Formats: sequence, C-alpha cells, structure tokens
Amino acid sequence: MSRTEKQKMLAGELYNAADAELQADMTATMEWLSRYNAAVALPVDERRQLLVERFAAVGEDVNIRPPFHCDYGFNISLGEGVFLNFNCVILDVVAVTIGDRTQIGPGVQILTADHPREAAQRESGLEFGRPVSIGRNVWIGGGAIILPGVTIGDDVLIGAGSVVTRDVPSGSTAFGNPARIRSESGAIRSAEW
Repeated sequence: MSRTEKQKMLAGELYNAADAELQADMTATMEWLSRYNAAVALPVDERRQLLVERFAAVGEDVNIRPPFHCDYGFNISLGEGVFLNFNCVILDVVAVTIGDRTQIGPGVQILTADHPREAAQRESGLEFGRPVSIGRNVWIGGGAIILPGVTIGDDVLIGAGSVVTRDVPSGSTAFGNPARIRSESGAIRSAEW
C-alpha cells in the first residue's frame, strides 16, 4: 500500500510539499493563523483556546504573543507555562516539543524543515523534517535560531541571536553563531563540542 505524502512527512522521510493534502492543511493553518494573530487584544486564556484548536498539546498558562507563524500547528506540543514572545516562527513539518515553563524571546525561529544536501535530489522539490525537542525551564534569547534535529535539555540558557546547530545538554549555557557551550568563566567547553 502506497503511503501518502503527509504520512511520509510525519515520519521524517522525503516528501513532496506541493502535495494537495499538505497544501490544504497549510491553507487551513493560514486561516487559523489569521484568526489567532488578530486576537492580539484578547485575554491570554481566550488565545489559549485558539491554540488548543490547532496544536497537538497545550499546557495550562501557555502564552504566545501574536504575531506567531507556523507551517501546520498540529505537530507542536507545549508544556505548562510556556511563553513565546512576539514574532516567533515554528516550521513544524514534524514534531516540535517545548517543555514546561520554557520562555522564548521575540523573533526566535524553531525549524524542523530540512532539504537534501545533494543538488539533484534538492532540485526535485523533495524535502524532509527532523524533530526539535526543547526541555523544561529553558530560556531562549531573542532572535535565536534552532535548526532541524536539535535537542535542548532542561534548564538551558540560549543566548540572543545564537544559531543552535547541535544538541545542548541540560544545565548548559550556549551562545554564538554557531552556538557553543560556555563554562561559567565564559570559555568554550570544547570537550563536549
């Protein structure tokens, strides 16, 4: 039995993003985003109800300040007390999980969408996704970019403007482009990277 492009996408396999079913899902998300982003003046609990309509999971006391942007929404799971400031982007072609009490600054991008490295395969229009997991009690500074396939542990601090290309272990501080783990003295802990 042949798998749909959506099934391939959700499994992290190469898929055709121009597929009619995926385009319909994206259109529905764009309509939902129009409603959510227009709700900027509504109380947080009313905006939360809009999130519950579209996301895989939404904990209590979640606050995403509009404008917010995502591909599908149904691949996003948020723990309790998660906060995303203005202009966050989540490209959620596969799962994005954000743990309890994580705070994300303005303009942060969380990207799961990826593309083949081989030019001929990339030219075919196929793409794939790699999940992103962010632990609990994480603080991600404004303008940071989290690349596909990254796992960030609990109690992590990601500096503003950082580009996170690798996993970040729990309890770490990472910043820079590319982000590097820093010790309390500010030195790079090269043994881990």
